[in-house]
Amino acid sequence: MSGLSRVDASAVARWWRNLDRVTLACVGLLIGLGYVLMLAASPAVASRIGASRNMFILKQVIFLALAGAIVLGTSYLSRQAVRKLAIIGGIIALGATAMTLVHGMEIKGARRWIALPMMSVQPSEFLKPCFAVVTGWLLSARRSVVMWGNIAFPGMLIAFLCFGFILVLLKSQPDIGMLSVITMVFMTQLFVDGLKLYWVGLCVAGMAGAFAVAYIVFPHVQSRVQRFLHPDVGDHYQIDTALRAFGNGGLLGRGPGEGRVKDLLPDAHADFVFAVAGEEYGLILCVGIILLFGIIVLRTLLKLMHEDDPFVIVSAAGLVTGFGLQAFVNMGSTLHLIPTKGMTLPFISYGGSSAMSVALTVGMVLALTRHHVGPSRISQKTSVPYGQSPLFERNAP
Repeated sequence: MSGLSRVDASAVARWWRNLDRVTLACVGLLIGLGYVLMLAASPAVASRIGASRNMFILKQVIFLALAGAIVLGTSYLSRQAVRKLAIIGGIIALGATAMTLVHGMEIKGARRWIALPMMSVQPSEFLKPCFAVVTGWLLSARRSVVMWGNIAFPGMLIAFLCFGFILVLLKSQPDIGMLSVITMVFMTQLFVDGLKLYWVGLCVAGMAGAFAVAYIVFPHVQSRVQRFLHPDVGDHYQIDTALRAFGNGGLLGRGPGEGRVKDLLPDAHADFVFAVAGEEYGLILCVGIILLFGIIVLRTLLKLMHEDDPFVIVSAAGLVTGFGLQAFVNMGSTLHLIPTKGMTLPFISYGGSSAMSVALTVGMVLALTRHHVGPSRISQKTSVPYGQSPLFERNAP
């Protein structure tokens, strides 16, 4: 691709020139690390449950290959196509999430998964990117779309109704962690969209109140918070083992295949894969992983500072917030910085639903932040004031 001429006006050439290749390279490195750490962590887990040692590896090879294809394919879409994909995908994800309450697999007291051949799917994973883009469209469209009688499009009202429906579904599963992430995404988008500070304060107070209610209503939430605040309460085996793994790894790690945490933790290939990285490859690799996630988030936010389309600004801000929060929750839980929550590390932890939903998230970010410059506009750029851009303009791929 690097050999494409700058005068090449083909769709592929323009896509490649306008793509954020640094972010794409970071995603490629994360996928590569996913393969390496899956080779390190999964054989011991598979043997412990009586399966073939290569079962998780072979599945993850397919999952990450599909994830890479989804990133590239989605990044090629126009902004209008991203919006349509989010609406259709969001409707399907909502229906499938509702279906889990009736026909879902129950694991550890929660119904979040639908059984399919060779894998189980967690539909709520796909709600995050679709909801972020749909909300971005709704919030921005209310400024530019006028309905009958000069009445503004009720985008914010519809966005709140969608959020309320998702809240009821995720509370019923229950999946408080996913609900917390989606709530943070929504609050971030409202703030970026221009929500007044006193409303922001009310939203924060509402979230604190909702957390207090969850602490009272859900025993597993209370248990996790109690174990986080009081080291002498409950079972701390997984966290203590993970923290010892980081200590054993030191700066450079014990070496590939020399770690012991994968033999001790049942979720070493999923929720605690960061501990495997710390023990076998040391602090250097852990810092490198954090930097890769940080570069993706910061580059996206910096690109949005030069963007003039409110749909892109609000949508991409929500997408990258969800992506960054997921990474923080996984690593923070492993390091005992926050109460434990079963959430995967993007592109690195084992899981098909997670890998493909995160790939969809990053692909949408790359598509929205591409320089959408058509062949006749190569040498000029028209600046549009915030809130007045043509949201439904067809963009060149």
